[in-house]
Amino acid sequence: MSRIAYVNGRYTPLRDAQVNVEDRGYQFADGVYEVCEVRGAQLVDAPLHMERLQRSLRELRIRMPMTLAALLVVLNETIRRNRVGDGTVYLQITRGVAHRDHHFPPDSTPPAVVVTARHLDYGSVDALAAKGIAVITVPDERWARVDIKSVSLLPNVLAKQAAHEKGAKEAWLVDREGYVTEGSSTNAWIVNDQGEVITRQVDRAILRGVTRTVLLKLLADRGERLMERAFTVAEARAAREAFVTSASQTVMPVVRIDDWTIGAGKPGKLALALRAAFHRYSDFAGNAKISKEIP
Repeated sequence: MSRIAYVNGRYTPLRDAQVNVEDRGYQFADGVYEVCEVRGAQLVDAPLHMERLQRSLRELRIRMPMTLAALLVVLNETIRRNRVGDGTVYLQITRGVAHRDHHFPPDSTPPAVVVTARHLDYGSVDALAAKGIAVITVPDERWARVDIKSVSLLPNVLAKQAAHEKGAKEAWLVDREGYVTEGSSTNAWIVNDQGEVITRQVDRAILRGVTRTVLLKLLADRGERLMERAFTVAEARAAREAFVTSASQTVMPVVRIDDWTIGAGKPGKLALALRAAFHRYSDFAGNAKISKEIP
């Protein structure tokens, strides 16, 4: 079956989907995006994703292209047309199409919207989690507003490629003071010898991950000791456990950082427990909530 994309008001086969050459997302990376998990053909944690989307748009002064309720219709219809049971849906909104110039186009310029959906083999993801992944550390060379989920991701791409070339699955970005900020497409966590769960505090140096937000609730309910603070590469290498979080992986154990083995070199008990419990804390009713609350 051919995949289907939504592009500026039309559903079309992915092979035929096109955006204008003067779309500001293409020419300036002037746009934002969201990636939502899909389980059982349902969006996972939709309210949190929509809240973050609206914040990103406000920070870049891009207007919403439609109501939240209408946007949810588009997301769910794209999922339906692609027959995605388990996978992800990708949403991108840019400032629109205009003659190339650095300043904003006229206010009448409509934002451009693209939505795609694809299947994911969560069985293979589970198998990877059972073994754990390796990460490398690289300098954080991104711009100063990574709290905005912008489509400007070239430093992330270069970091991910560096990891790939070294046989790792992820790269942890390290600031000038030697502190880990986050992964190239994940949030970073460690568990120290005292059993404290540590992840960087939310500021402009990291993206407020939706999976991260949900995991905080799970950790609180378990009574785990949580510290939201920056941690160094040295702390990470000495950690009892480490893991990353993202929409497509939920909780993914880390067993190696650069050339250092973490813990016993196998996924930690806490990481596996958090992964097993995660979806009990996810919001599968968000579609109805938003559709009811937003006219």
